[in-house]
Amino acid sequence: MSAPLDGVIVLAVEQAIAAPFCTRQLVDLGARVLKIERPGTGDFARDYDTTVDGSSAFFVWGNRGKDSLELDLKDPDDRATFDRLLAGADVFIQNLAPAGAERAGLLAHQVRERHPSIIACGISGYGLGGPRTDDKAYDLAIQAEAGAISLTGSEEAPSKVGFSAADIASAMYALSSVLAALYRRAQTGDGATIEISMLECLAEWTAAPTYGAVGRGVRPSRVGHRHAMISPYGIYSLADSSEILLAVQNQTEWEALARNALGMPDLVADERFATNEARVSHIDEFEPLLRAGLASAGAEEMLGRLRSARIAFSRVNDPIALWEHEQLRARDRFVETDVPTGRAETYRAPFNIDGTPDATPVVPGIGQHDPALLDELRRRAD
Repeated sequence: MSAPLDGVIVLAVEQAIAAPFCTRQLVDLGARVLKIERPGTGDFARDYDTTVDGSSAFFVWGNRGKDSLELDLKDPDDRATFDRLLAGADVFIQNLAPAGAERAGLLAHQVRERHPSIIACGISGYGLGGPRTDDKAYDLAIQAEAGAISLTGSEEAPSKVGFSAADIASAMYALSSVLAALYRRAQTGDGATIEISMLECLAEWTAAPTYGAVGRGVRPSRVGHRHAMISPYGIYSLADSSEILLAVQNQTEWEALARNALGMPDLVADERFATNEARVSHIDEFEPLLRAGLASAGAEEMLGRLRSARIAFSRVNDPIALWEHEQLRARDRFVETDVPTGRAETYRAPFNIDGTPDATPVVPGIGQHDPALLDELRRRAD
């Protein structure tokens, strides 16, 4: 079988994370992605660091499997080349600043006016229209605007999410929108205009605590390692001071934890702790009892009880421990990848669709592309 997006050609004017991470997923599904980069310097994410055998970790993450072409879109000859390539593409994606994209005629609706059958997608911080359209927006700025920072950290100190949550959210909504548009075009022949706002994407991801806060009329408190709306759900110590993440999701699990793992059946009948809502409301009374129960037996014995009671728990891994995770290694979730400065292991794509081969495990240097791809785009345009 061929890859799901075999034969789909994507032209991308992209930098940093949001658009590149979207198009990286399209590569993993079989599309050919031609990344347009500034002559000489390319995507500025290339220079973030040199930690992956001399290349940037962020650039390696977002650009495996693509082709790179250097074009100065302000140069008339390069712009003519770009326009011809655009005419032959199935999908166009950009995450330029809205004002710059508009001047270049690269907003999604501008591209569609010239090429009605193309799927054109633009990603911006705040979306087109409204008072914030032209404000600069990077990942942490959107985390702040969308409430993610106010929801994260301890009561005393707010914290950013420890990865690029706004970039990833917008990349994945762009991906799903492009896939849906490709499906519709296969049925109707119609192209699509897609405008993705990073703020709107992350606002969707913070919607549950937002709805709860609006409904109660109270700003939610930050609760550190605990879940704000479910208990017990957080990080707790065992008798040997090791830590686990413990998670209970329903009444059956709660009763099994109290009776079978903790040996504290009276907690089930205590009206302060009988339901999830009650436990959250009485968290300061509940958690000392929970911690005492978890520390009442040796760590290995307690873990055995939790397994027997079918209670979810996990180790609290750092990234280095995750990299050596026995499950990822057993399932062969790594691929040797050529990077511009050497060679490194990277994760396999998590789509796991049968019959789909791995994308070419190469992160391109600036201007490193397959001439056959350019020829195919030009032929399509003609």
